[in-house]
Amino acid sequence: MPRENSFSDSEGRSVTPDPEDEDFIISPASPNYSQRPPMINVHERAELDRVKSRTSKKSMHSKVSRAHPSAATGPTRGWALLPPKEKFRAAVRKIMAIRRGTTFNSLGARIGAEPGVDPRRASADATYGHIHRHCEIEIVDYSALRCISRKFTNEEFIDLMDQDSPEPVKRDPWVKVRWINIGGISWDVIKALAIKYDLHPLALEDVVKGNPRTRSKADYYTKHLFLRVLCHQLAEGEQNPGITGPERTTSPEPLEDEYDTRSPSEEKADEDRTRLGSPTSFRRRKNPVLPTSQKDVKFSNMSSAESPNSLSKLLMRESAAKAARETRQKEEASLKAVKHGERVEVDVSSMFLFLFRDGTVISLHPSTSLTFTAPISQRLRALDTVLRKSADPSLLIYAILDLIVDRALQVIDQYHANINQYEHDILLRPKMKTVRRLHILSGDLILHKRTLEPIKTLVYGLRRYDVDRCAALVDSSDPANAGIPIVGFMSHKSKIYLADVYDHMEYILSSLDMFAGIAENLIGYTFNIASYEMNEVMRRLTVVTIIFLPMTVLTGYFGMNFVDFWSVNNNSDVFFWILALPILGLTFLVVLFSDIEKLFYYLKKRSETKKIMNDSPFNRKF
Repeated sequence: MPRENSFSDSEGRSVTPDPEDEDFIISPASPNYSQRPPMINVHERAELDRVKSRTSKKSMHSKVSRAHPSAATGPTRGWALLPPKEKFRAAVRKIMAIRRGTTFNSLGARIGAEPGVDPRRASADATYGHIHRHCEIEIVDYSALRCISRKFTNEEFIDLMDQDSPEPVKRDPWVKVRWINIGGISWDVIKALAIKYDLHPLALEDVVKGNPRTRSKADYYTKHLFLRVLCHQLAEGEQNPGITGPERTTSPEPLEDEYDTRSPSEEKADEDRTRLGSPTSFRRRKNPVLPTSQKDVKFSNMSSAESPNSLSKLLMRESAAKAARETRQKEEASLKAVKHGERVEVDVSSMFLFLFRDGTVISLHPSTSLTFTAPISQRLRALDTVLRKSADPSLLIYAILDLIVDRALQVIDQYHANINQYEHDILLRPKMKTVRRLHILSGDLILHKRTLEPIKTLVYGLRRYDVDRCAALVDSSDPANAGIPIVGFMSHKSKIYLADVYDHMEYILSSLDMFAGIAENLIGYTFNIASYEMNEVMRRLTVVTIIFLPMTVLTGYFGMNFVDFWSVNNNSDVFFWILALPILGLTFLVVLFSDIEKLFYYLKKRSETKKIMNDSPFNRKF
């Protein structure tokens, strides 16, 4: 099978090696990544000589190749044939090759790559080995009568998940449900868990590549049910870190020029072996050729116009992707800084759940603390709870979903309190500061609705389509599967309790719609009030201007310079007021006639209302 995320150069050679094509590998069989060099036979001796030649930059007939003449007589270990210096140099080149190949795979060849994450492959260790945290792990074994809780560190948990044994971890006969609760995402823990319980590669990919903005979903597999649920809770202090960044913390530097001591004839022979392969290469996969020298870089640059996965294009693509990612992160950080202090701080993280038919439940949360699931642990210690009485693993899944929804209800209550406060402020005195907060709140509500609505669909699917999806896992075309009873992962009792979770999700989503509508109405009301106040100011200015317009006209008339001016020469200033006051009164009545009419109508209705209330029998004293 081709290696995950592998690709070839312009000559058709594999740029990323396979474990079976290497002379020594880092075996993924154990969680501590112990090295187990494989055995090589006589036909693979030529490949070992070629690797040593490329590693030591010497001729095929160097001292290293002549030091063990008995290598062609029988099987032996390739690692033991190398001297200490060559071992060190080969190990360094091997690690560099894996890191480069993984980086190119993750940045330049994502389209069309093999889906899922297989923890048994060395490429998975190279890609996700940097994800390491000190997890808080709790294993709770319980039944209706007993409950035992144990906590482990990373190393202790990996020792418990003994990968040399293919069977699951043994449990006592009285244990009905085993809950493995893991706080923190660490590759060593996930790898040990995935190999021990045979987690599906697609589900494992969702765990290690978890994004806080991905949709909640339920995936049905043959051996287990996988749930990914987004948890919303009010932030308390610093937010819990999550696996939200890029898959690799750093990328390897471009290859440097190296001095090649081989002769032209040796280089030509090495190229022929590289392109044509050894006699045994036709029955195996294509020879892995990683860029380990300046010549490989030049060859890749020359073929850049023909190969879309050449080294130069991959490096350019990596730089462009890195620059775009940094720009996006800066923009998000700037926007978050602007909104800080004027929004409801909500932590959004993913909860991963696995439900097995043997009663095992696995939960993983990005937070390295188990405070999120602490209420469920306390309920399991009490004898009179539904979880202990039923000892049903699907009810434990319900309890975790109910806890997630209850945390979301706290977020909704906080938004309700903020909406009430903003409405009070706007009705009392509208301000643009309140409008800005309403705008931020409205945008957050839209985002929360997009992330919370899939949880409702998930709960509905668990209640309605659990058996149907389990039936879809059975191959009906196989006669051996005829008559097999279909049993869902969720019990009948858990489906009854999930109805309560579904009702809570209905309330949450309807509340989000209501809050968004109220926020939009308050924003519209604020701008309408501002427009109304502006119209009132303009109306008052217009009324004042019209009222004093006659006096302005008369003032201009009497201020004219005429030689013979009867109204000025034969009269005093009293004549001005005799003309101005009647005209002012007439203009006042004409301009404010509609307002005066409204005033009389208001006074009339108020008087009638007051009279009716006084004559009402409810106001009579007995």
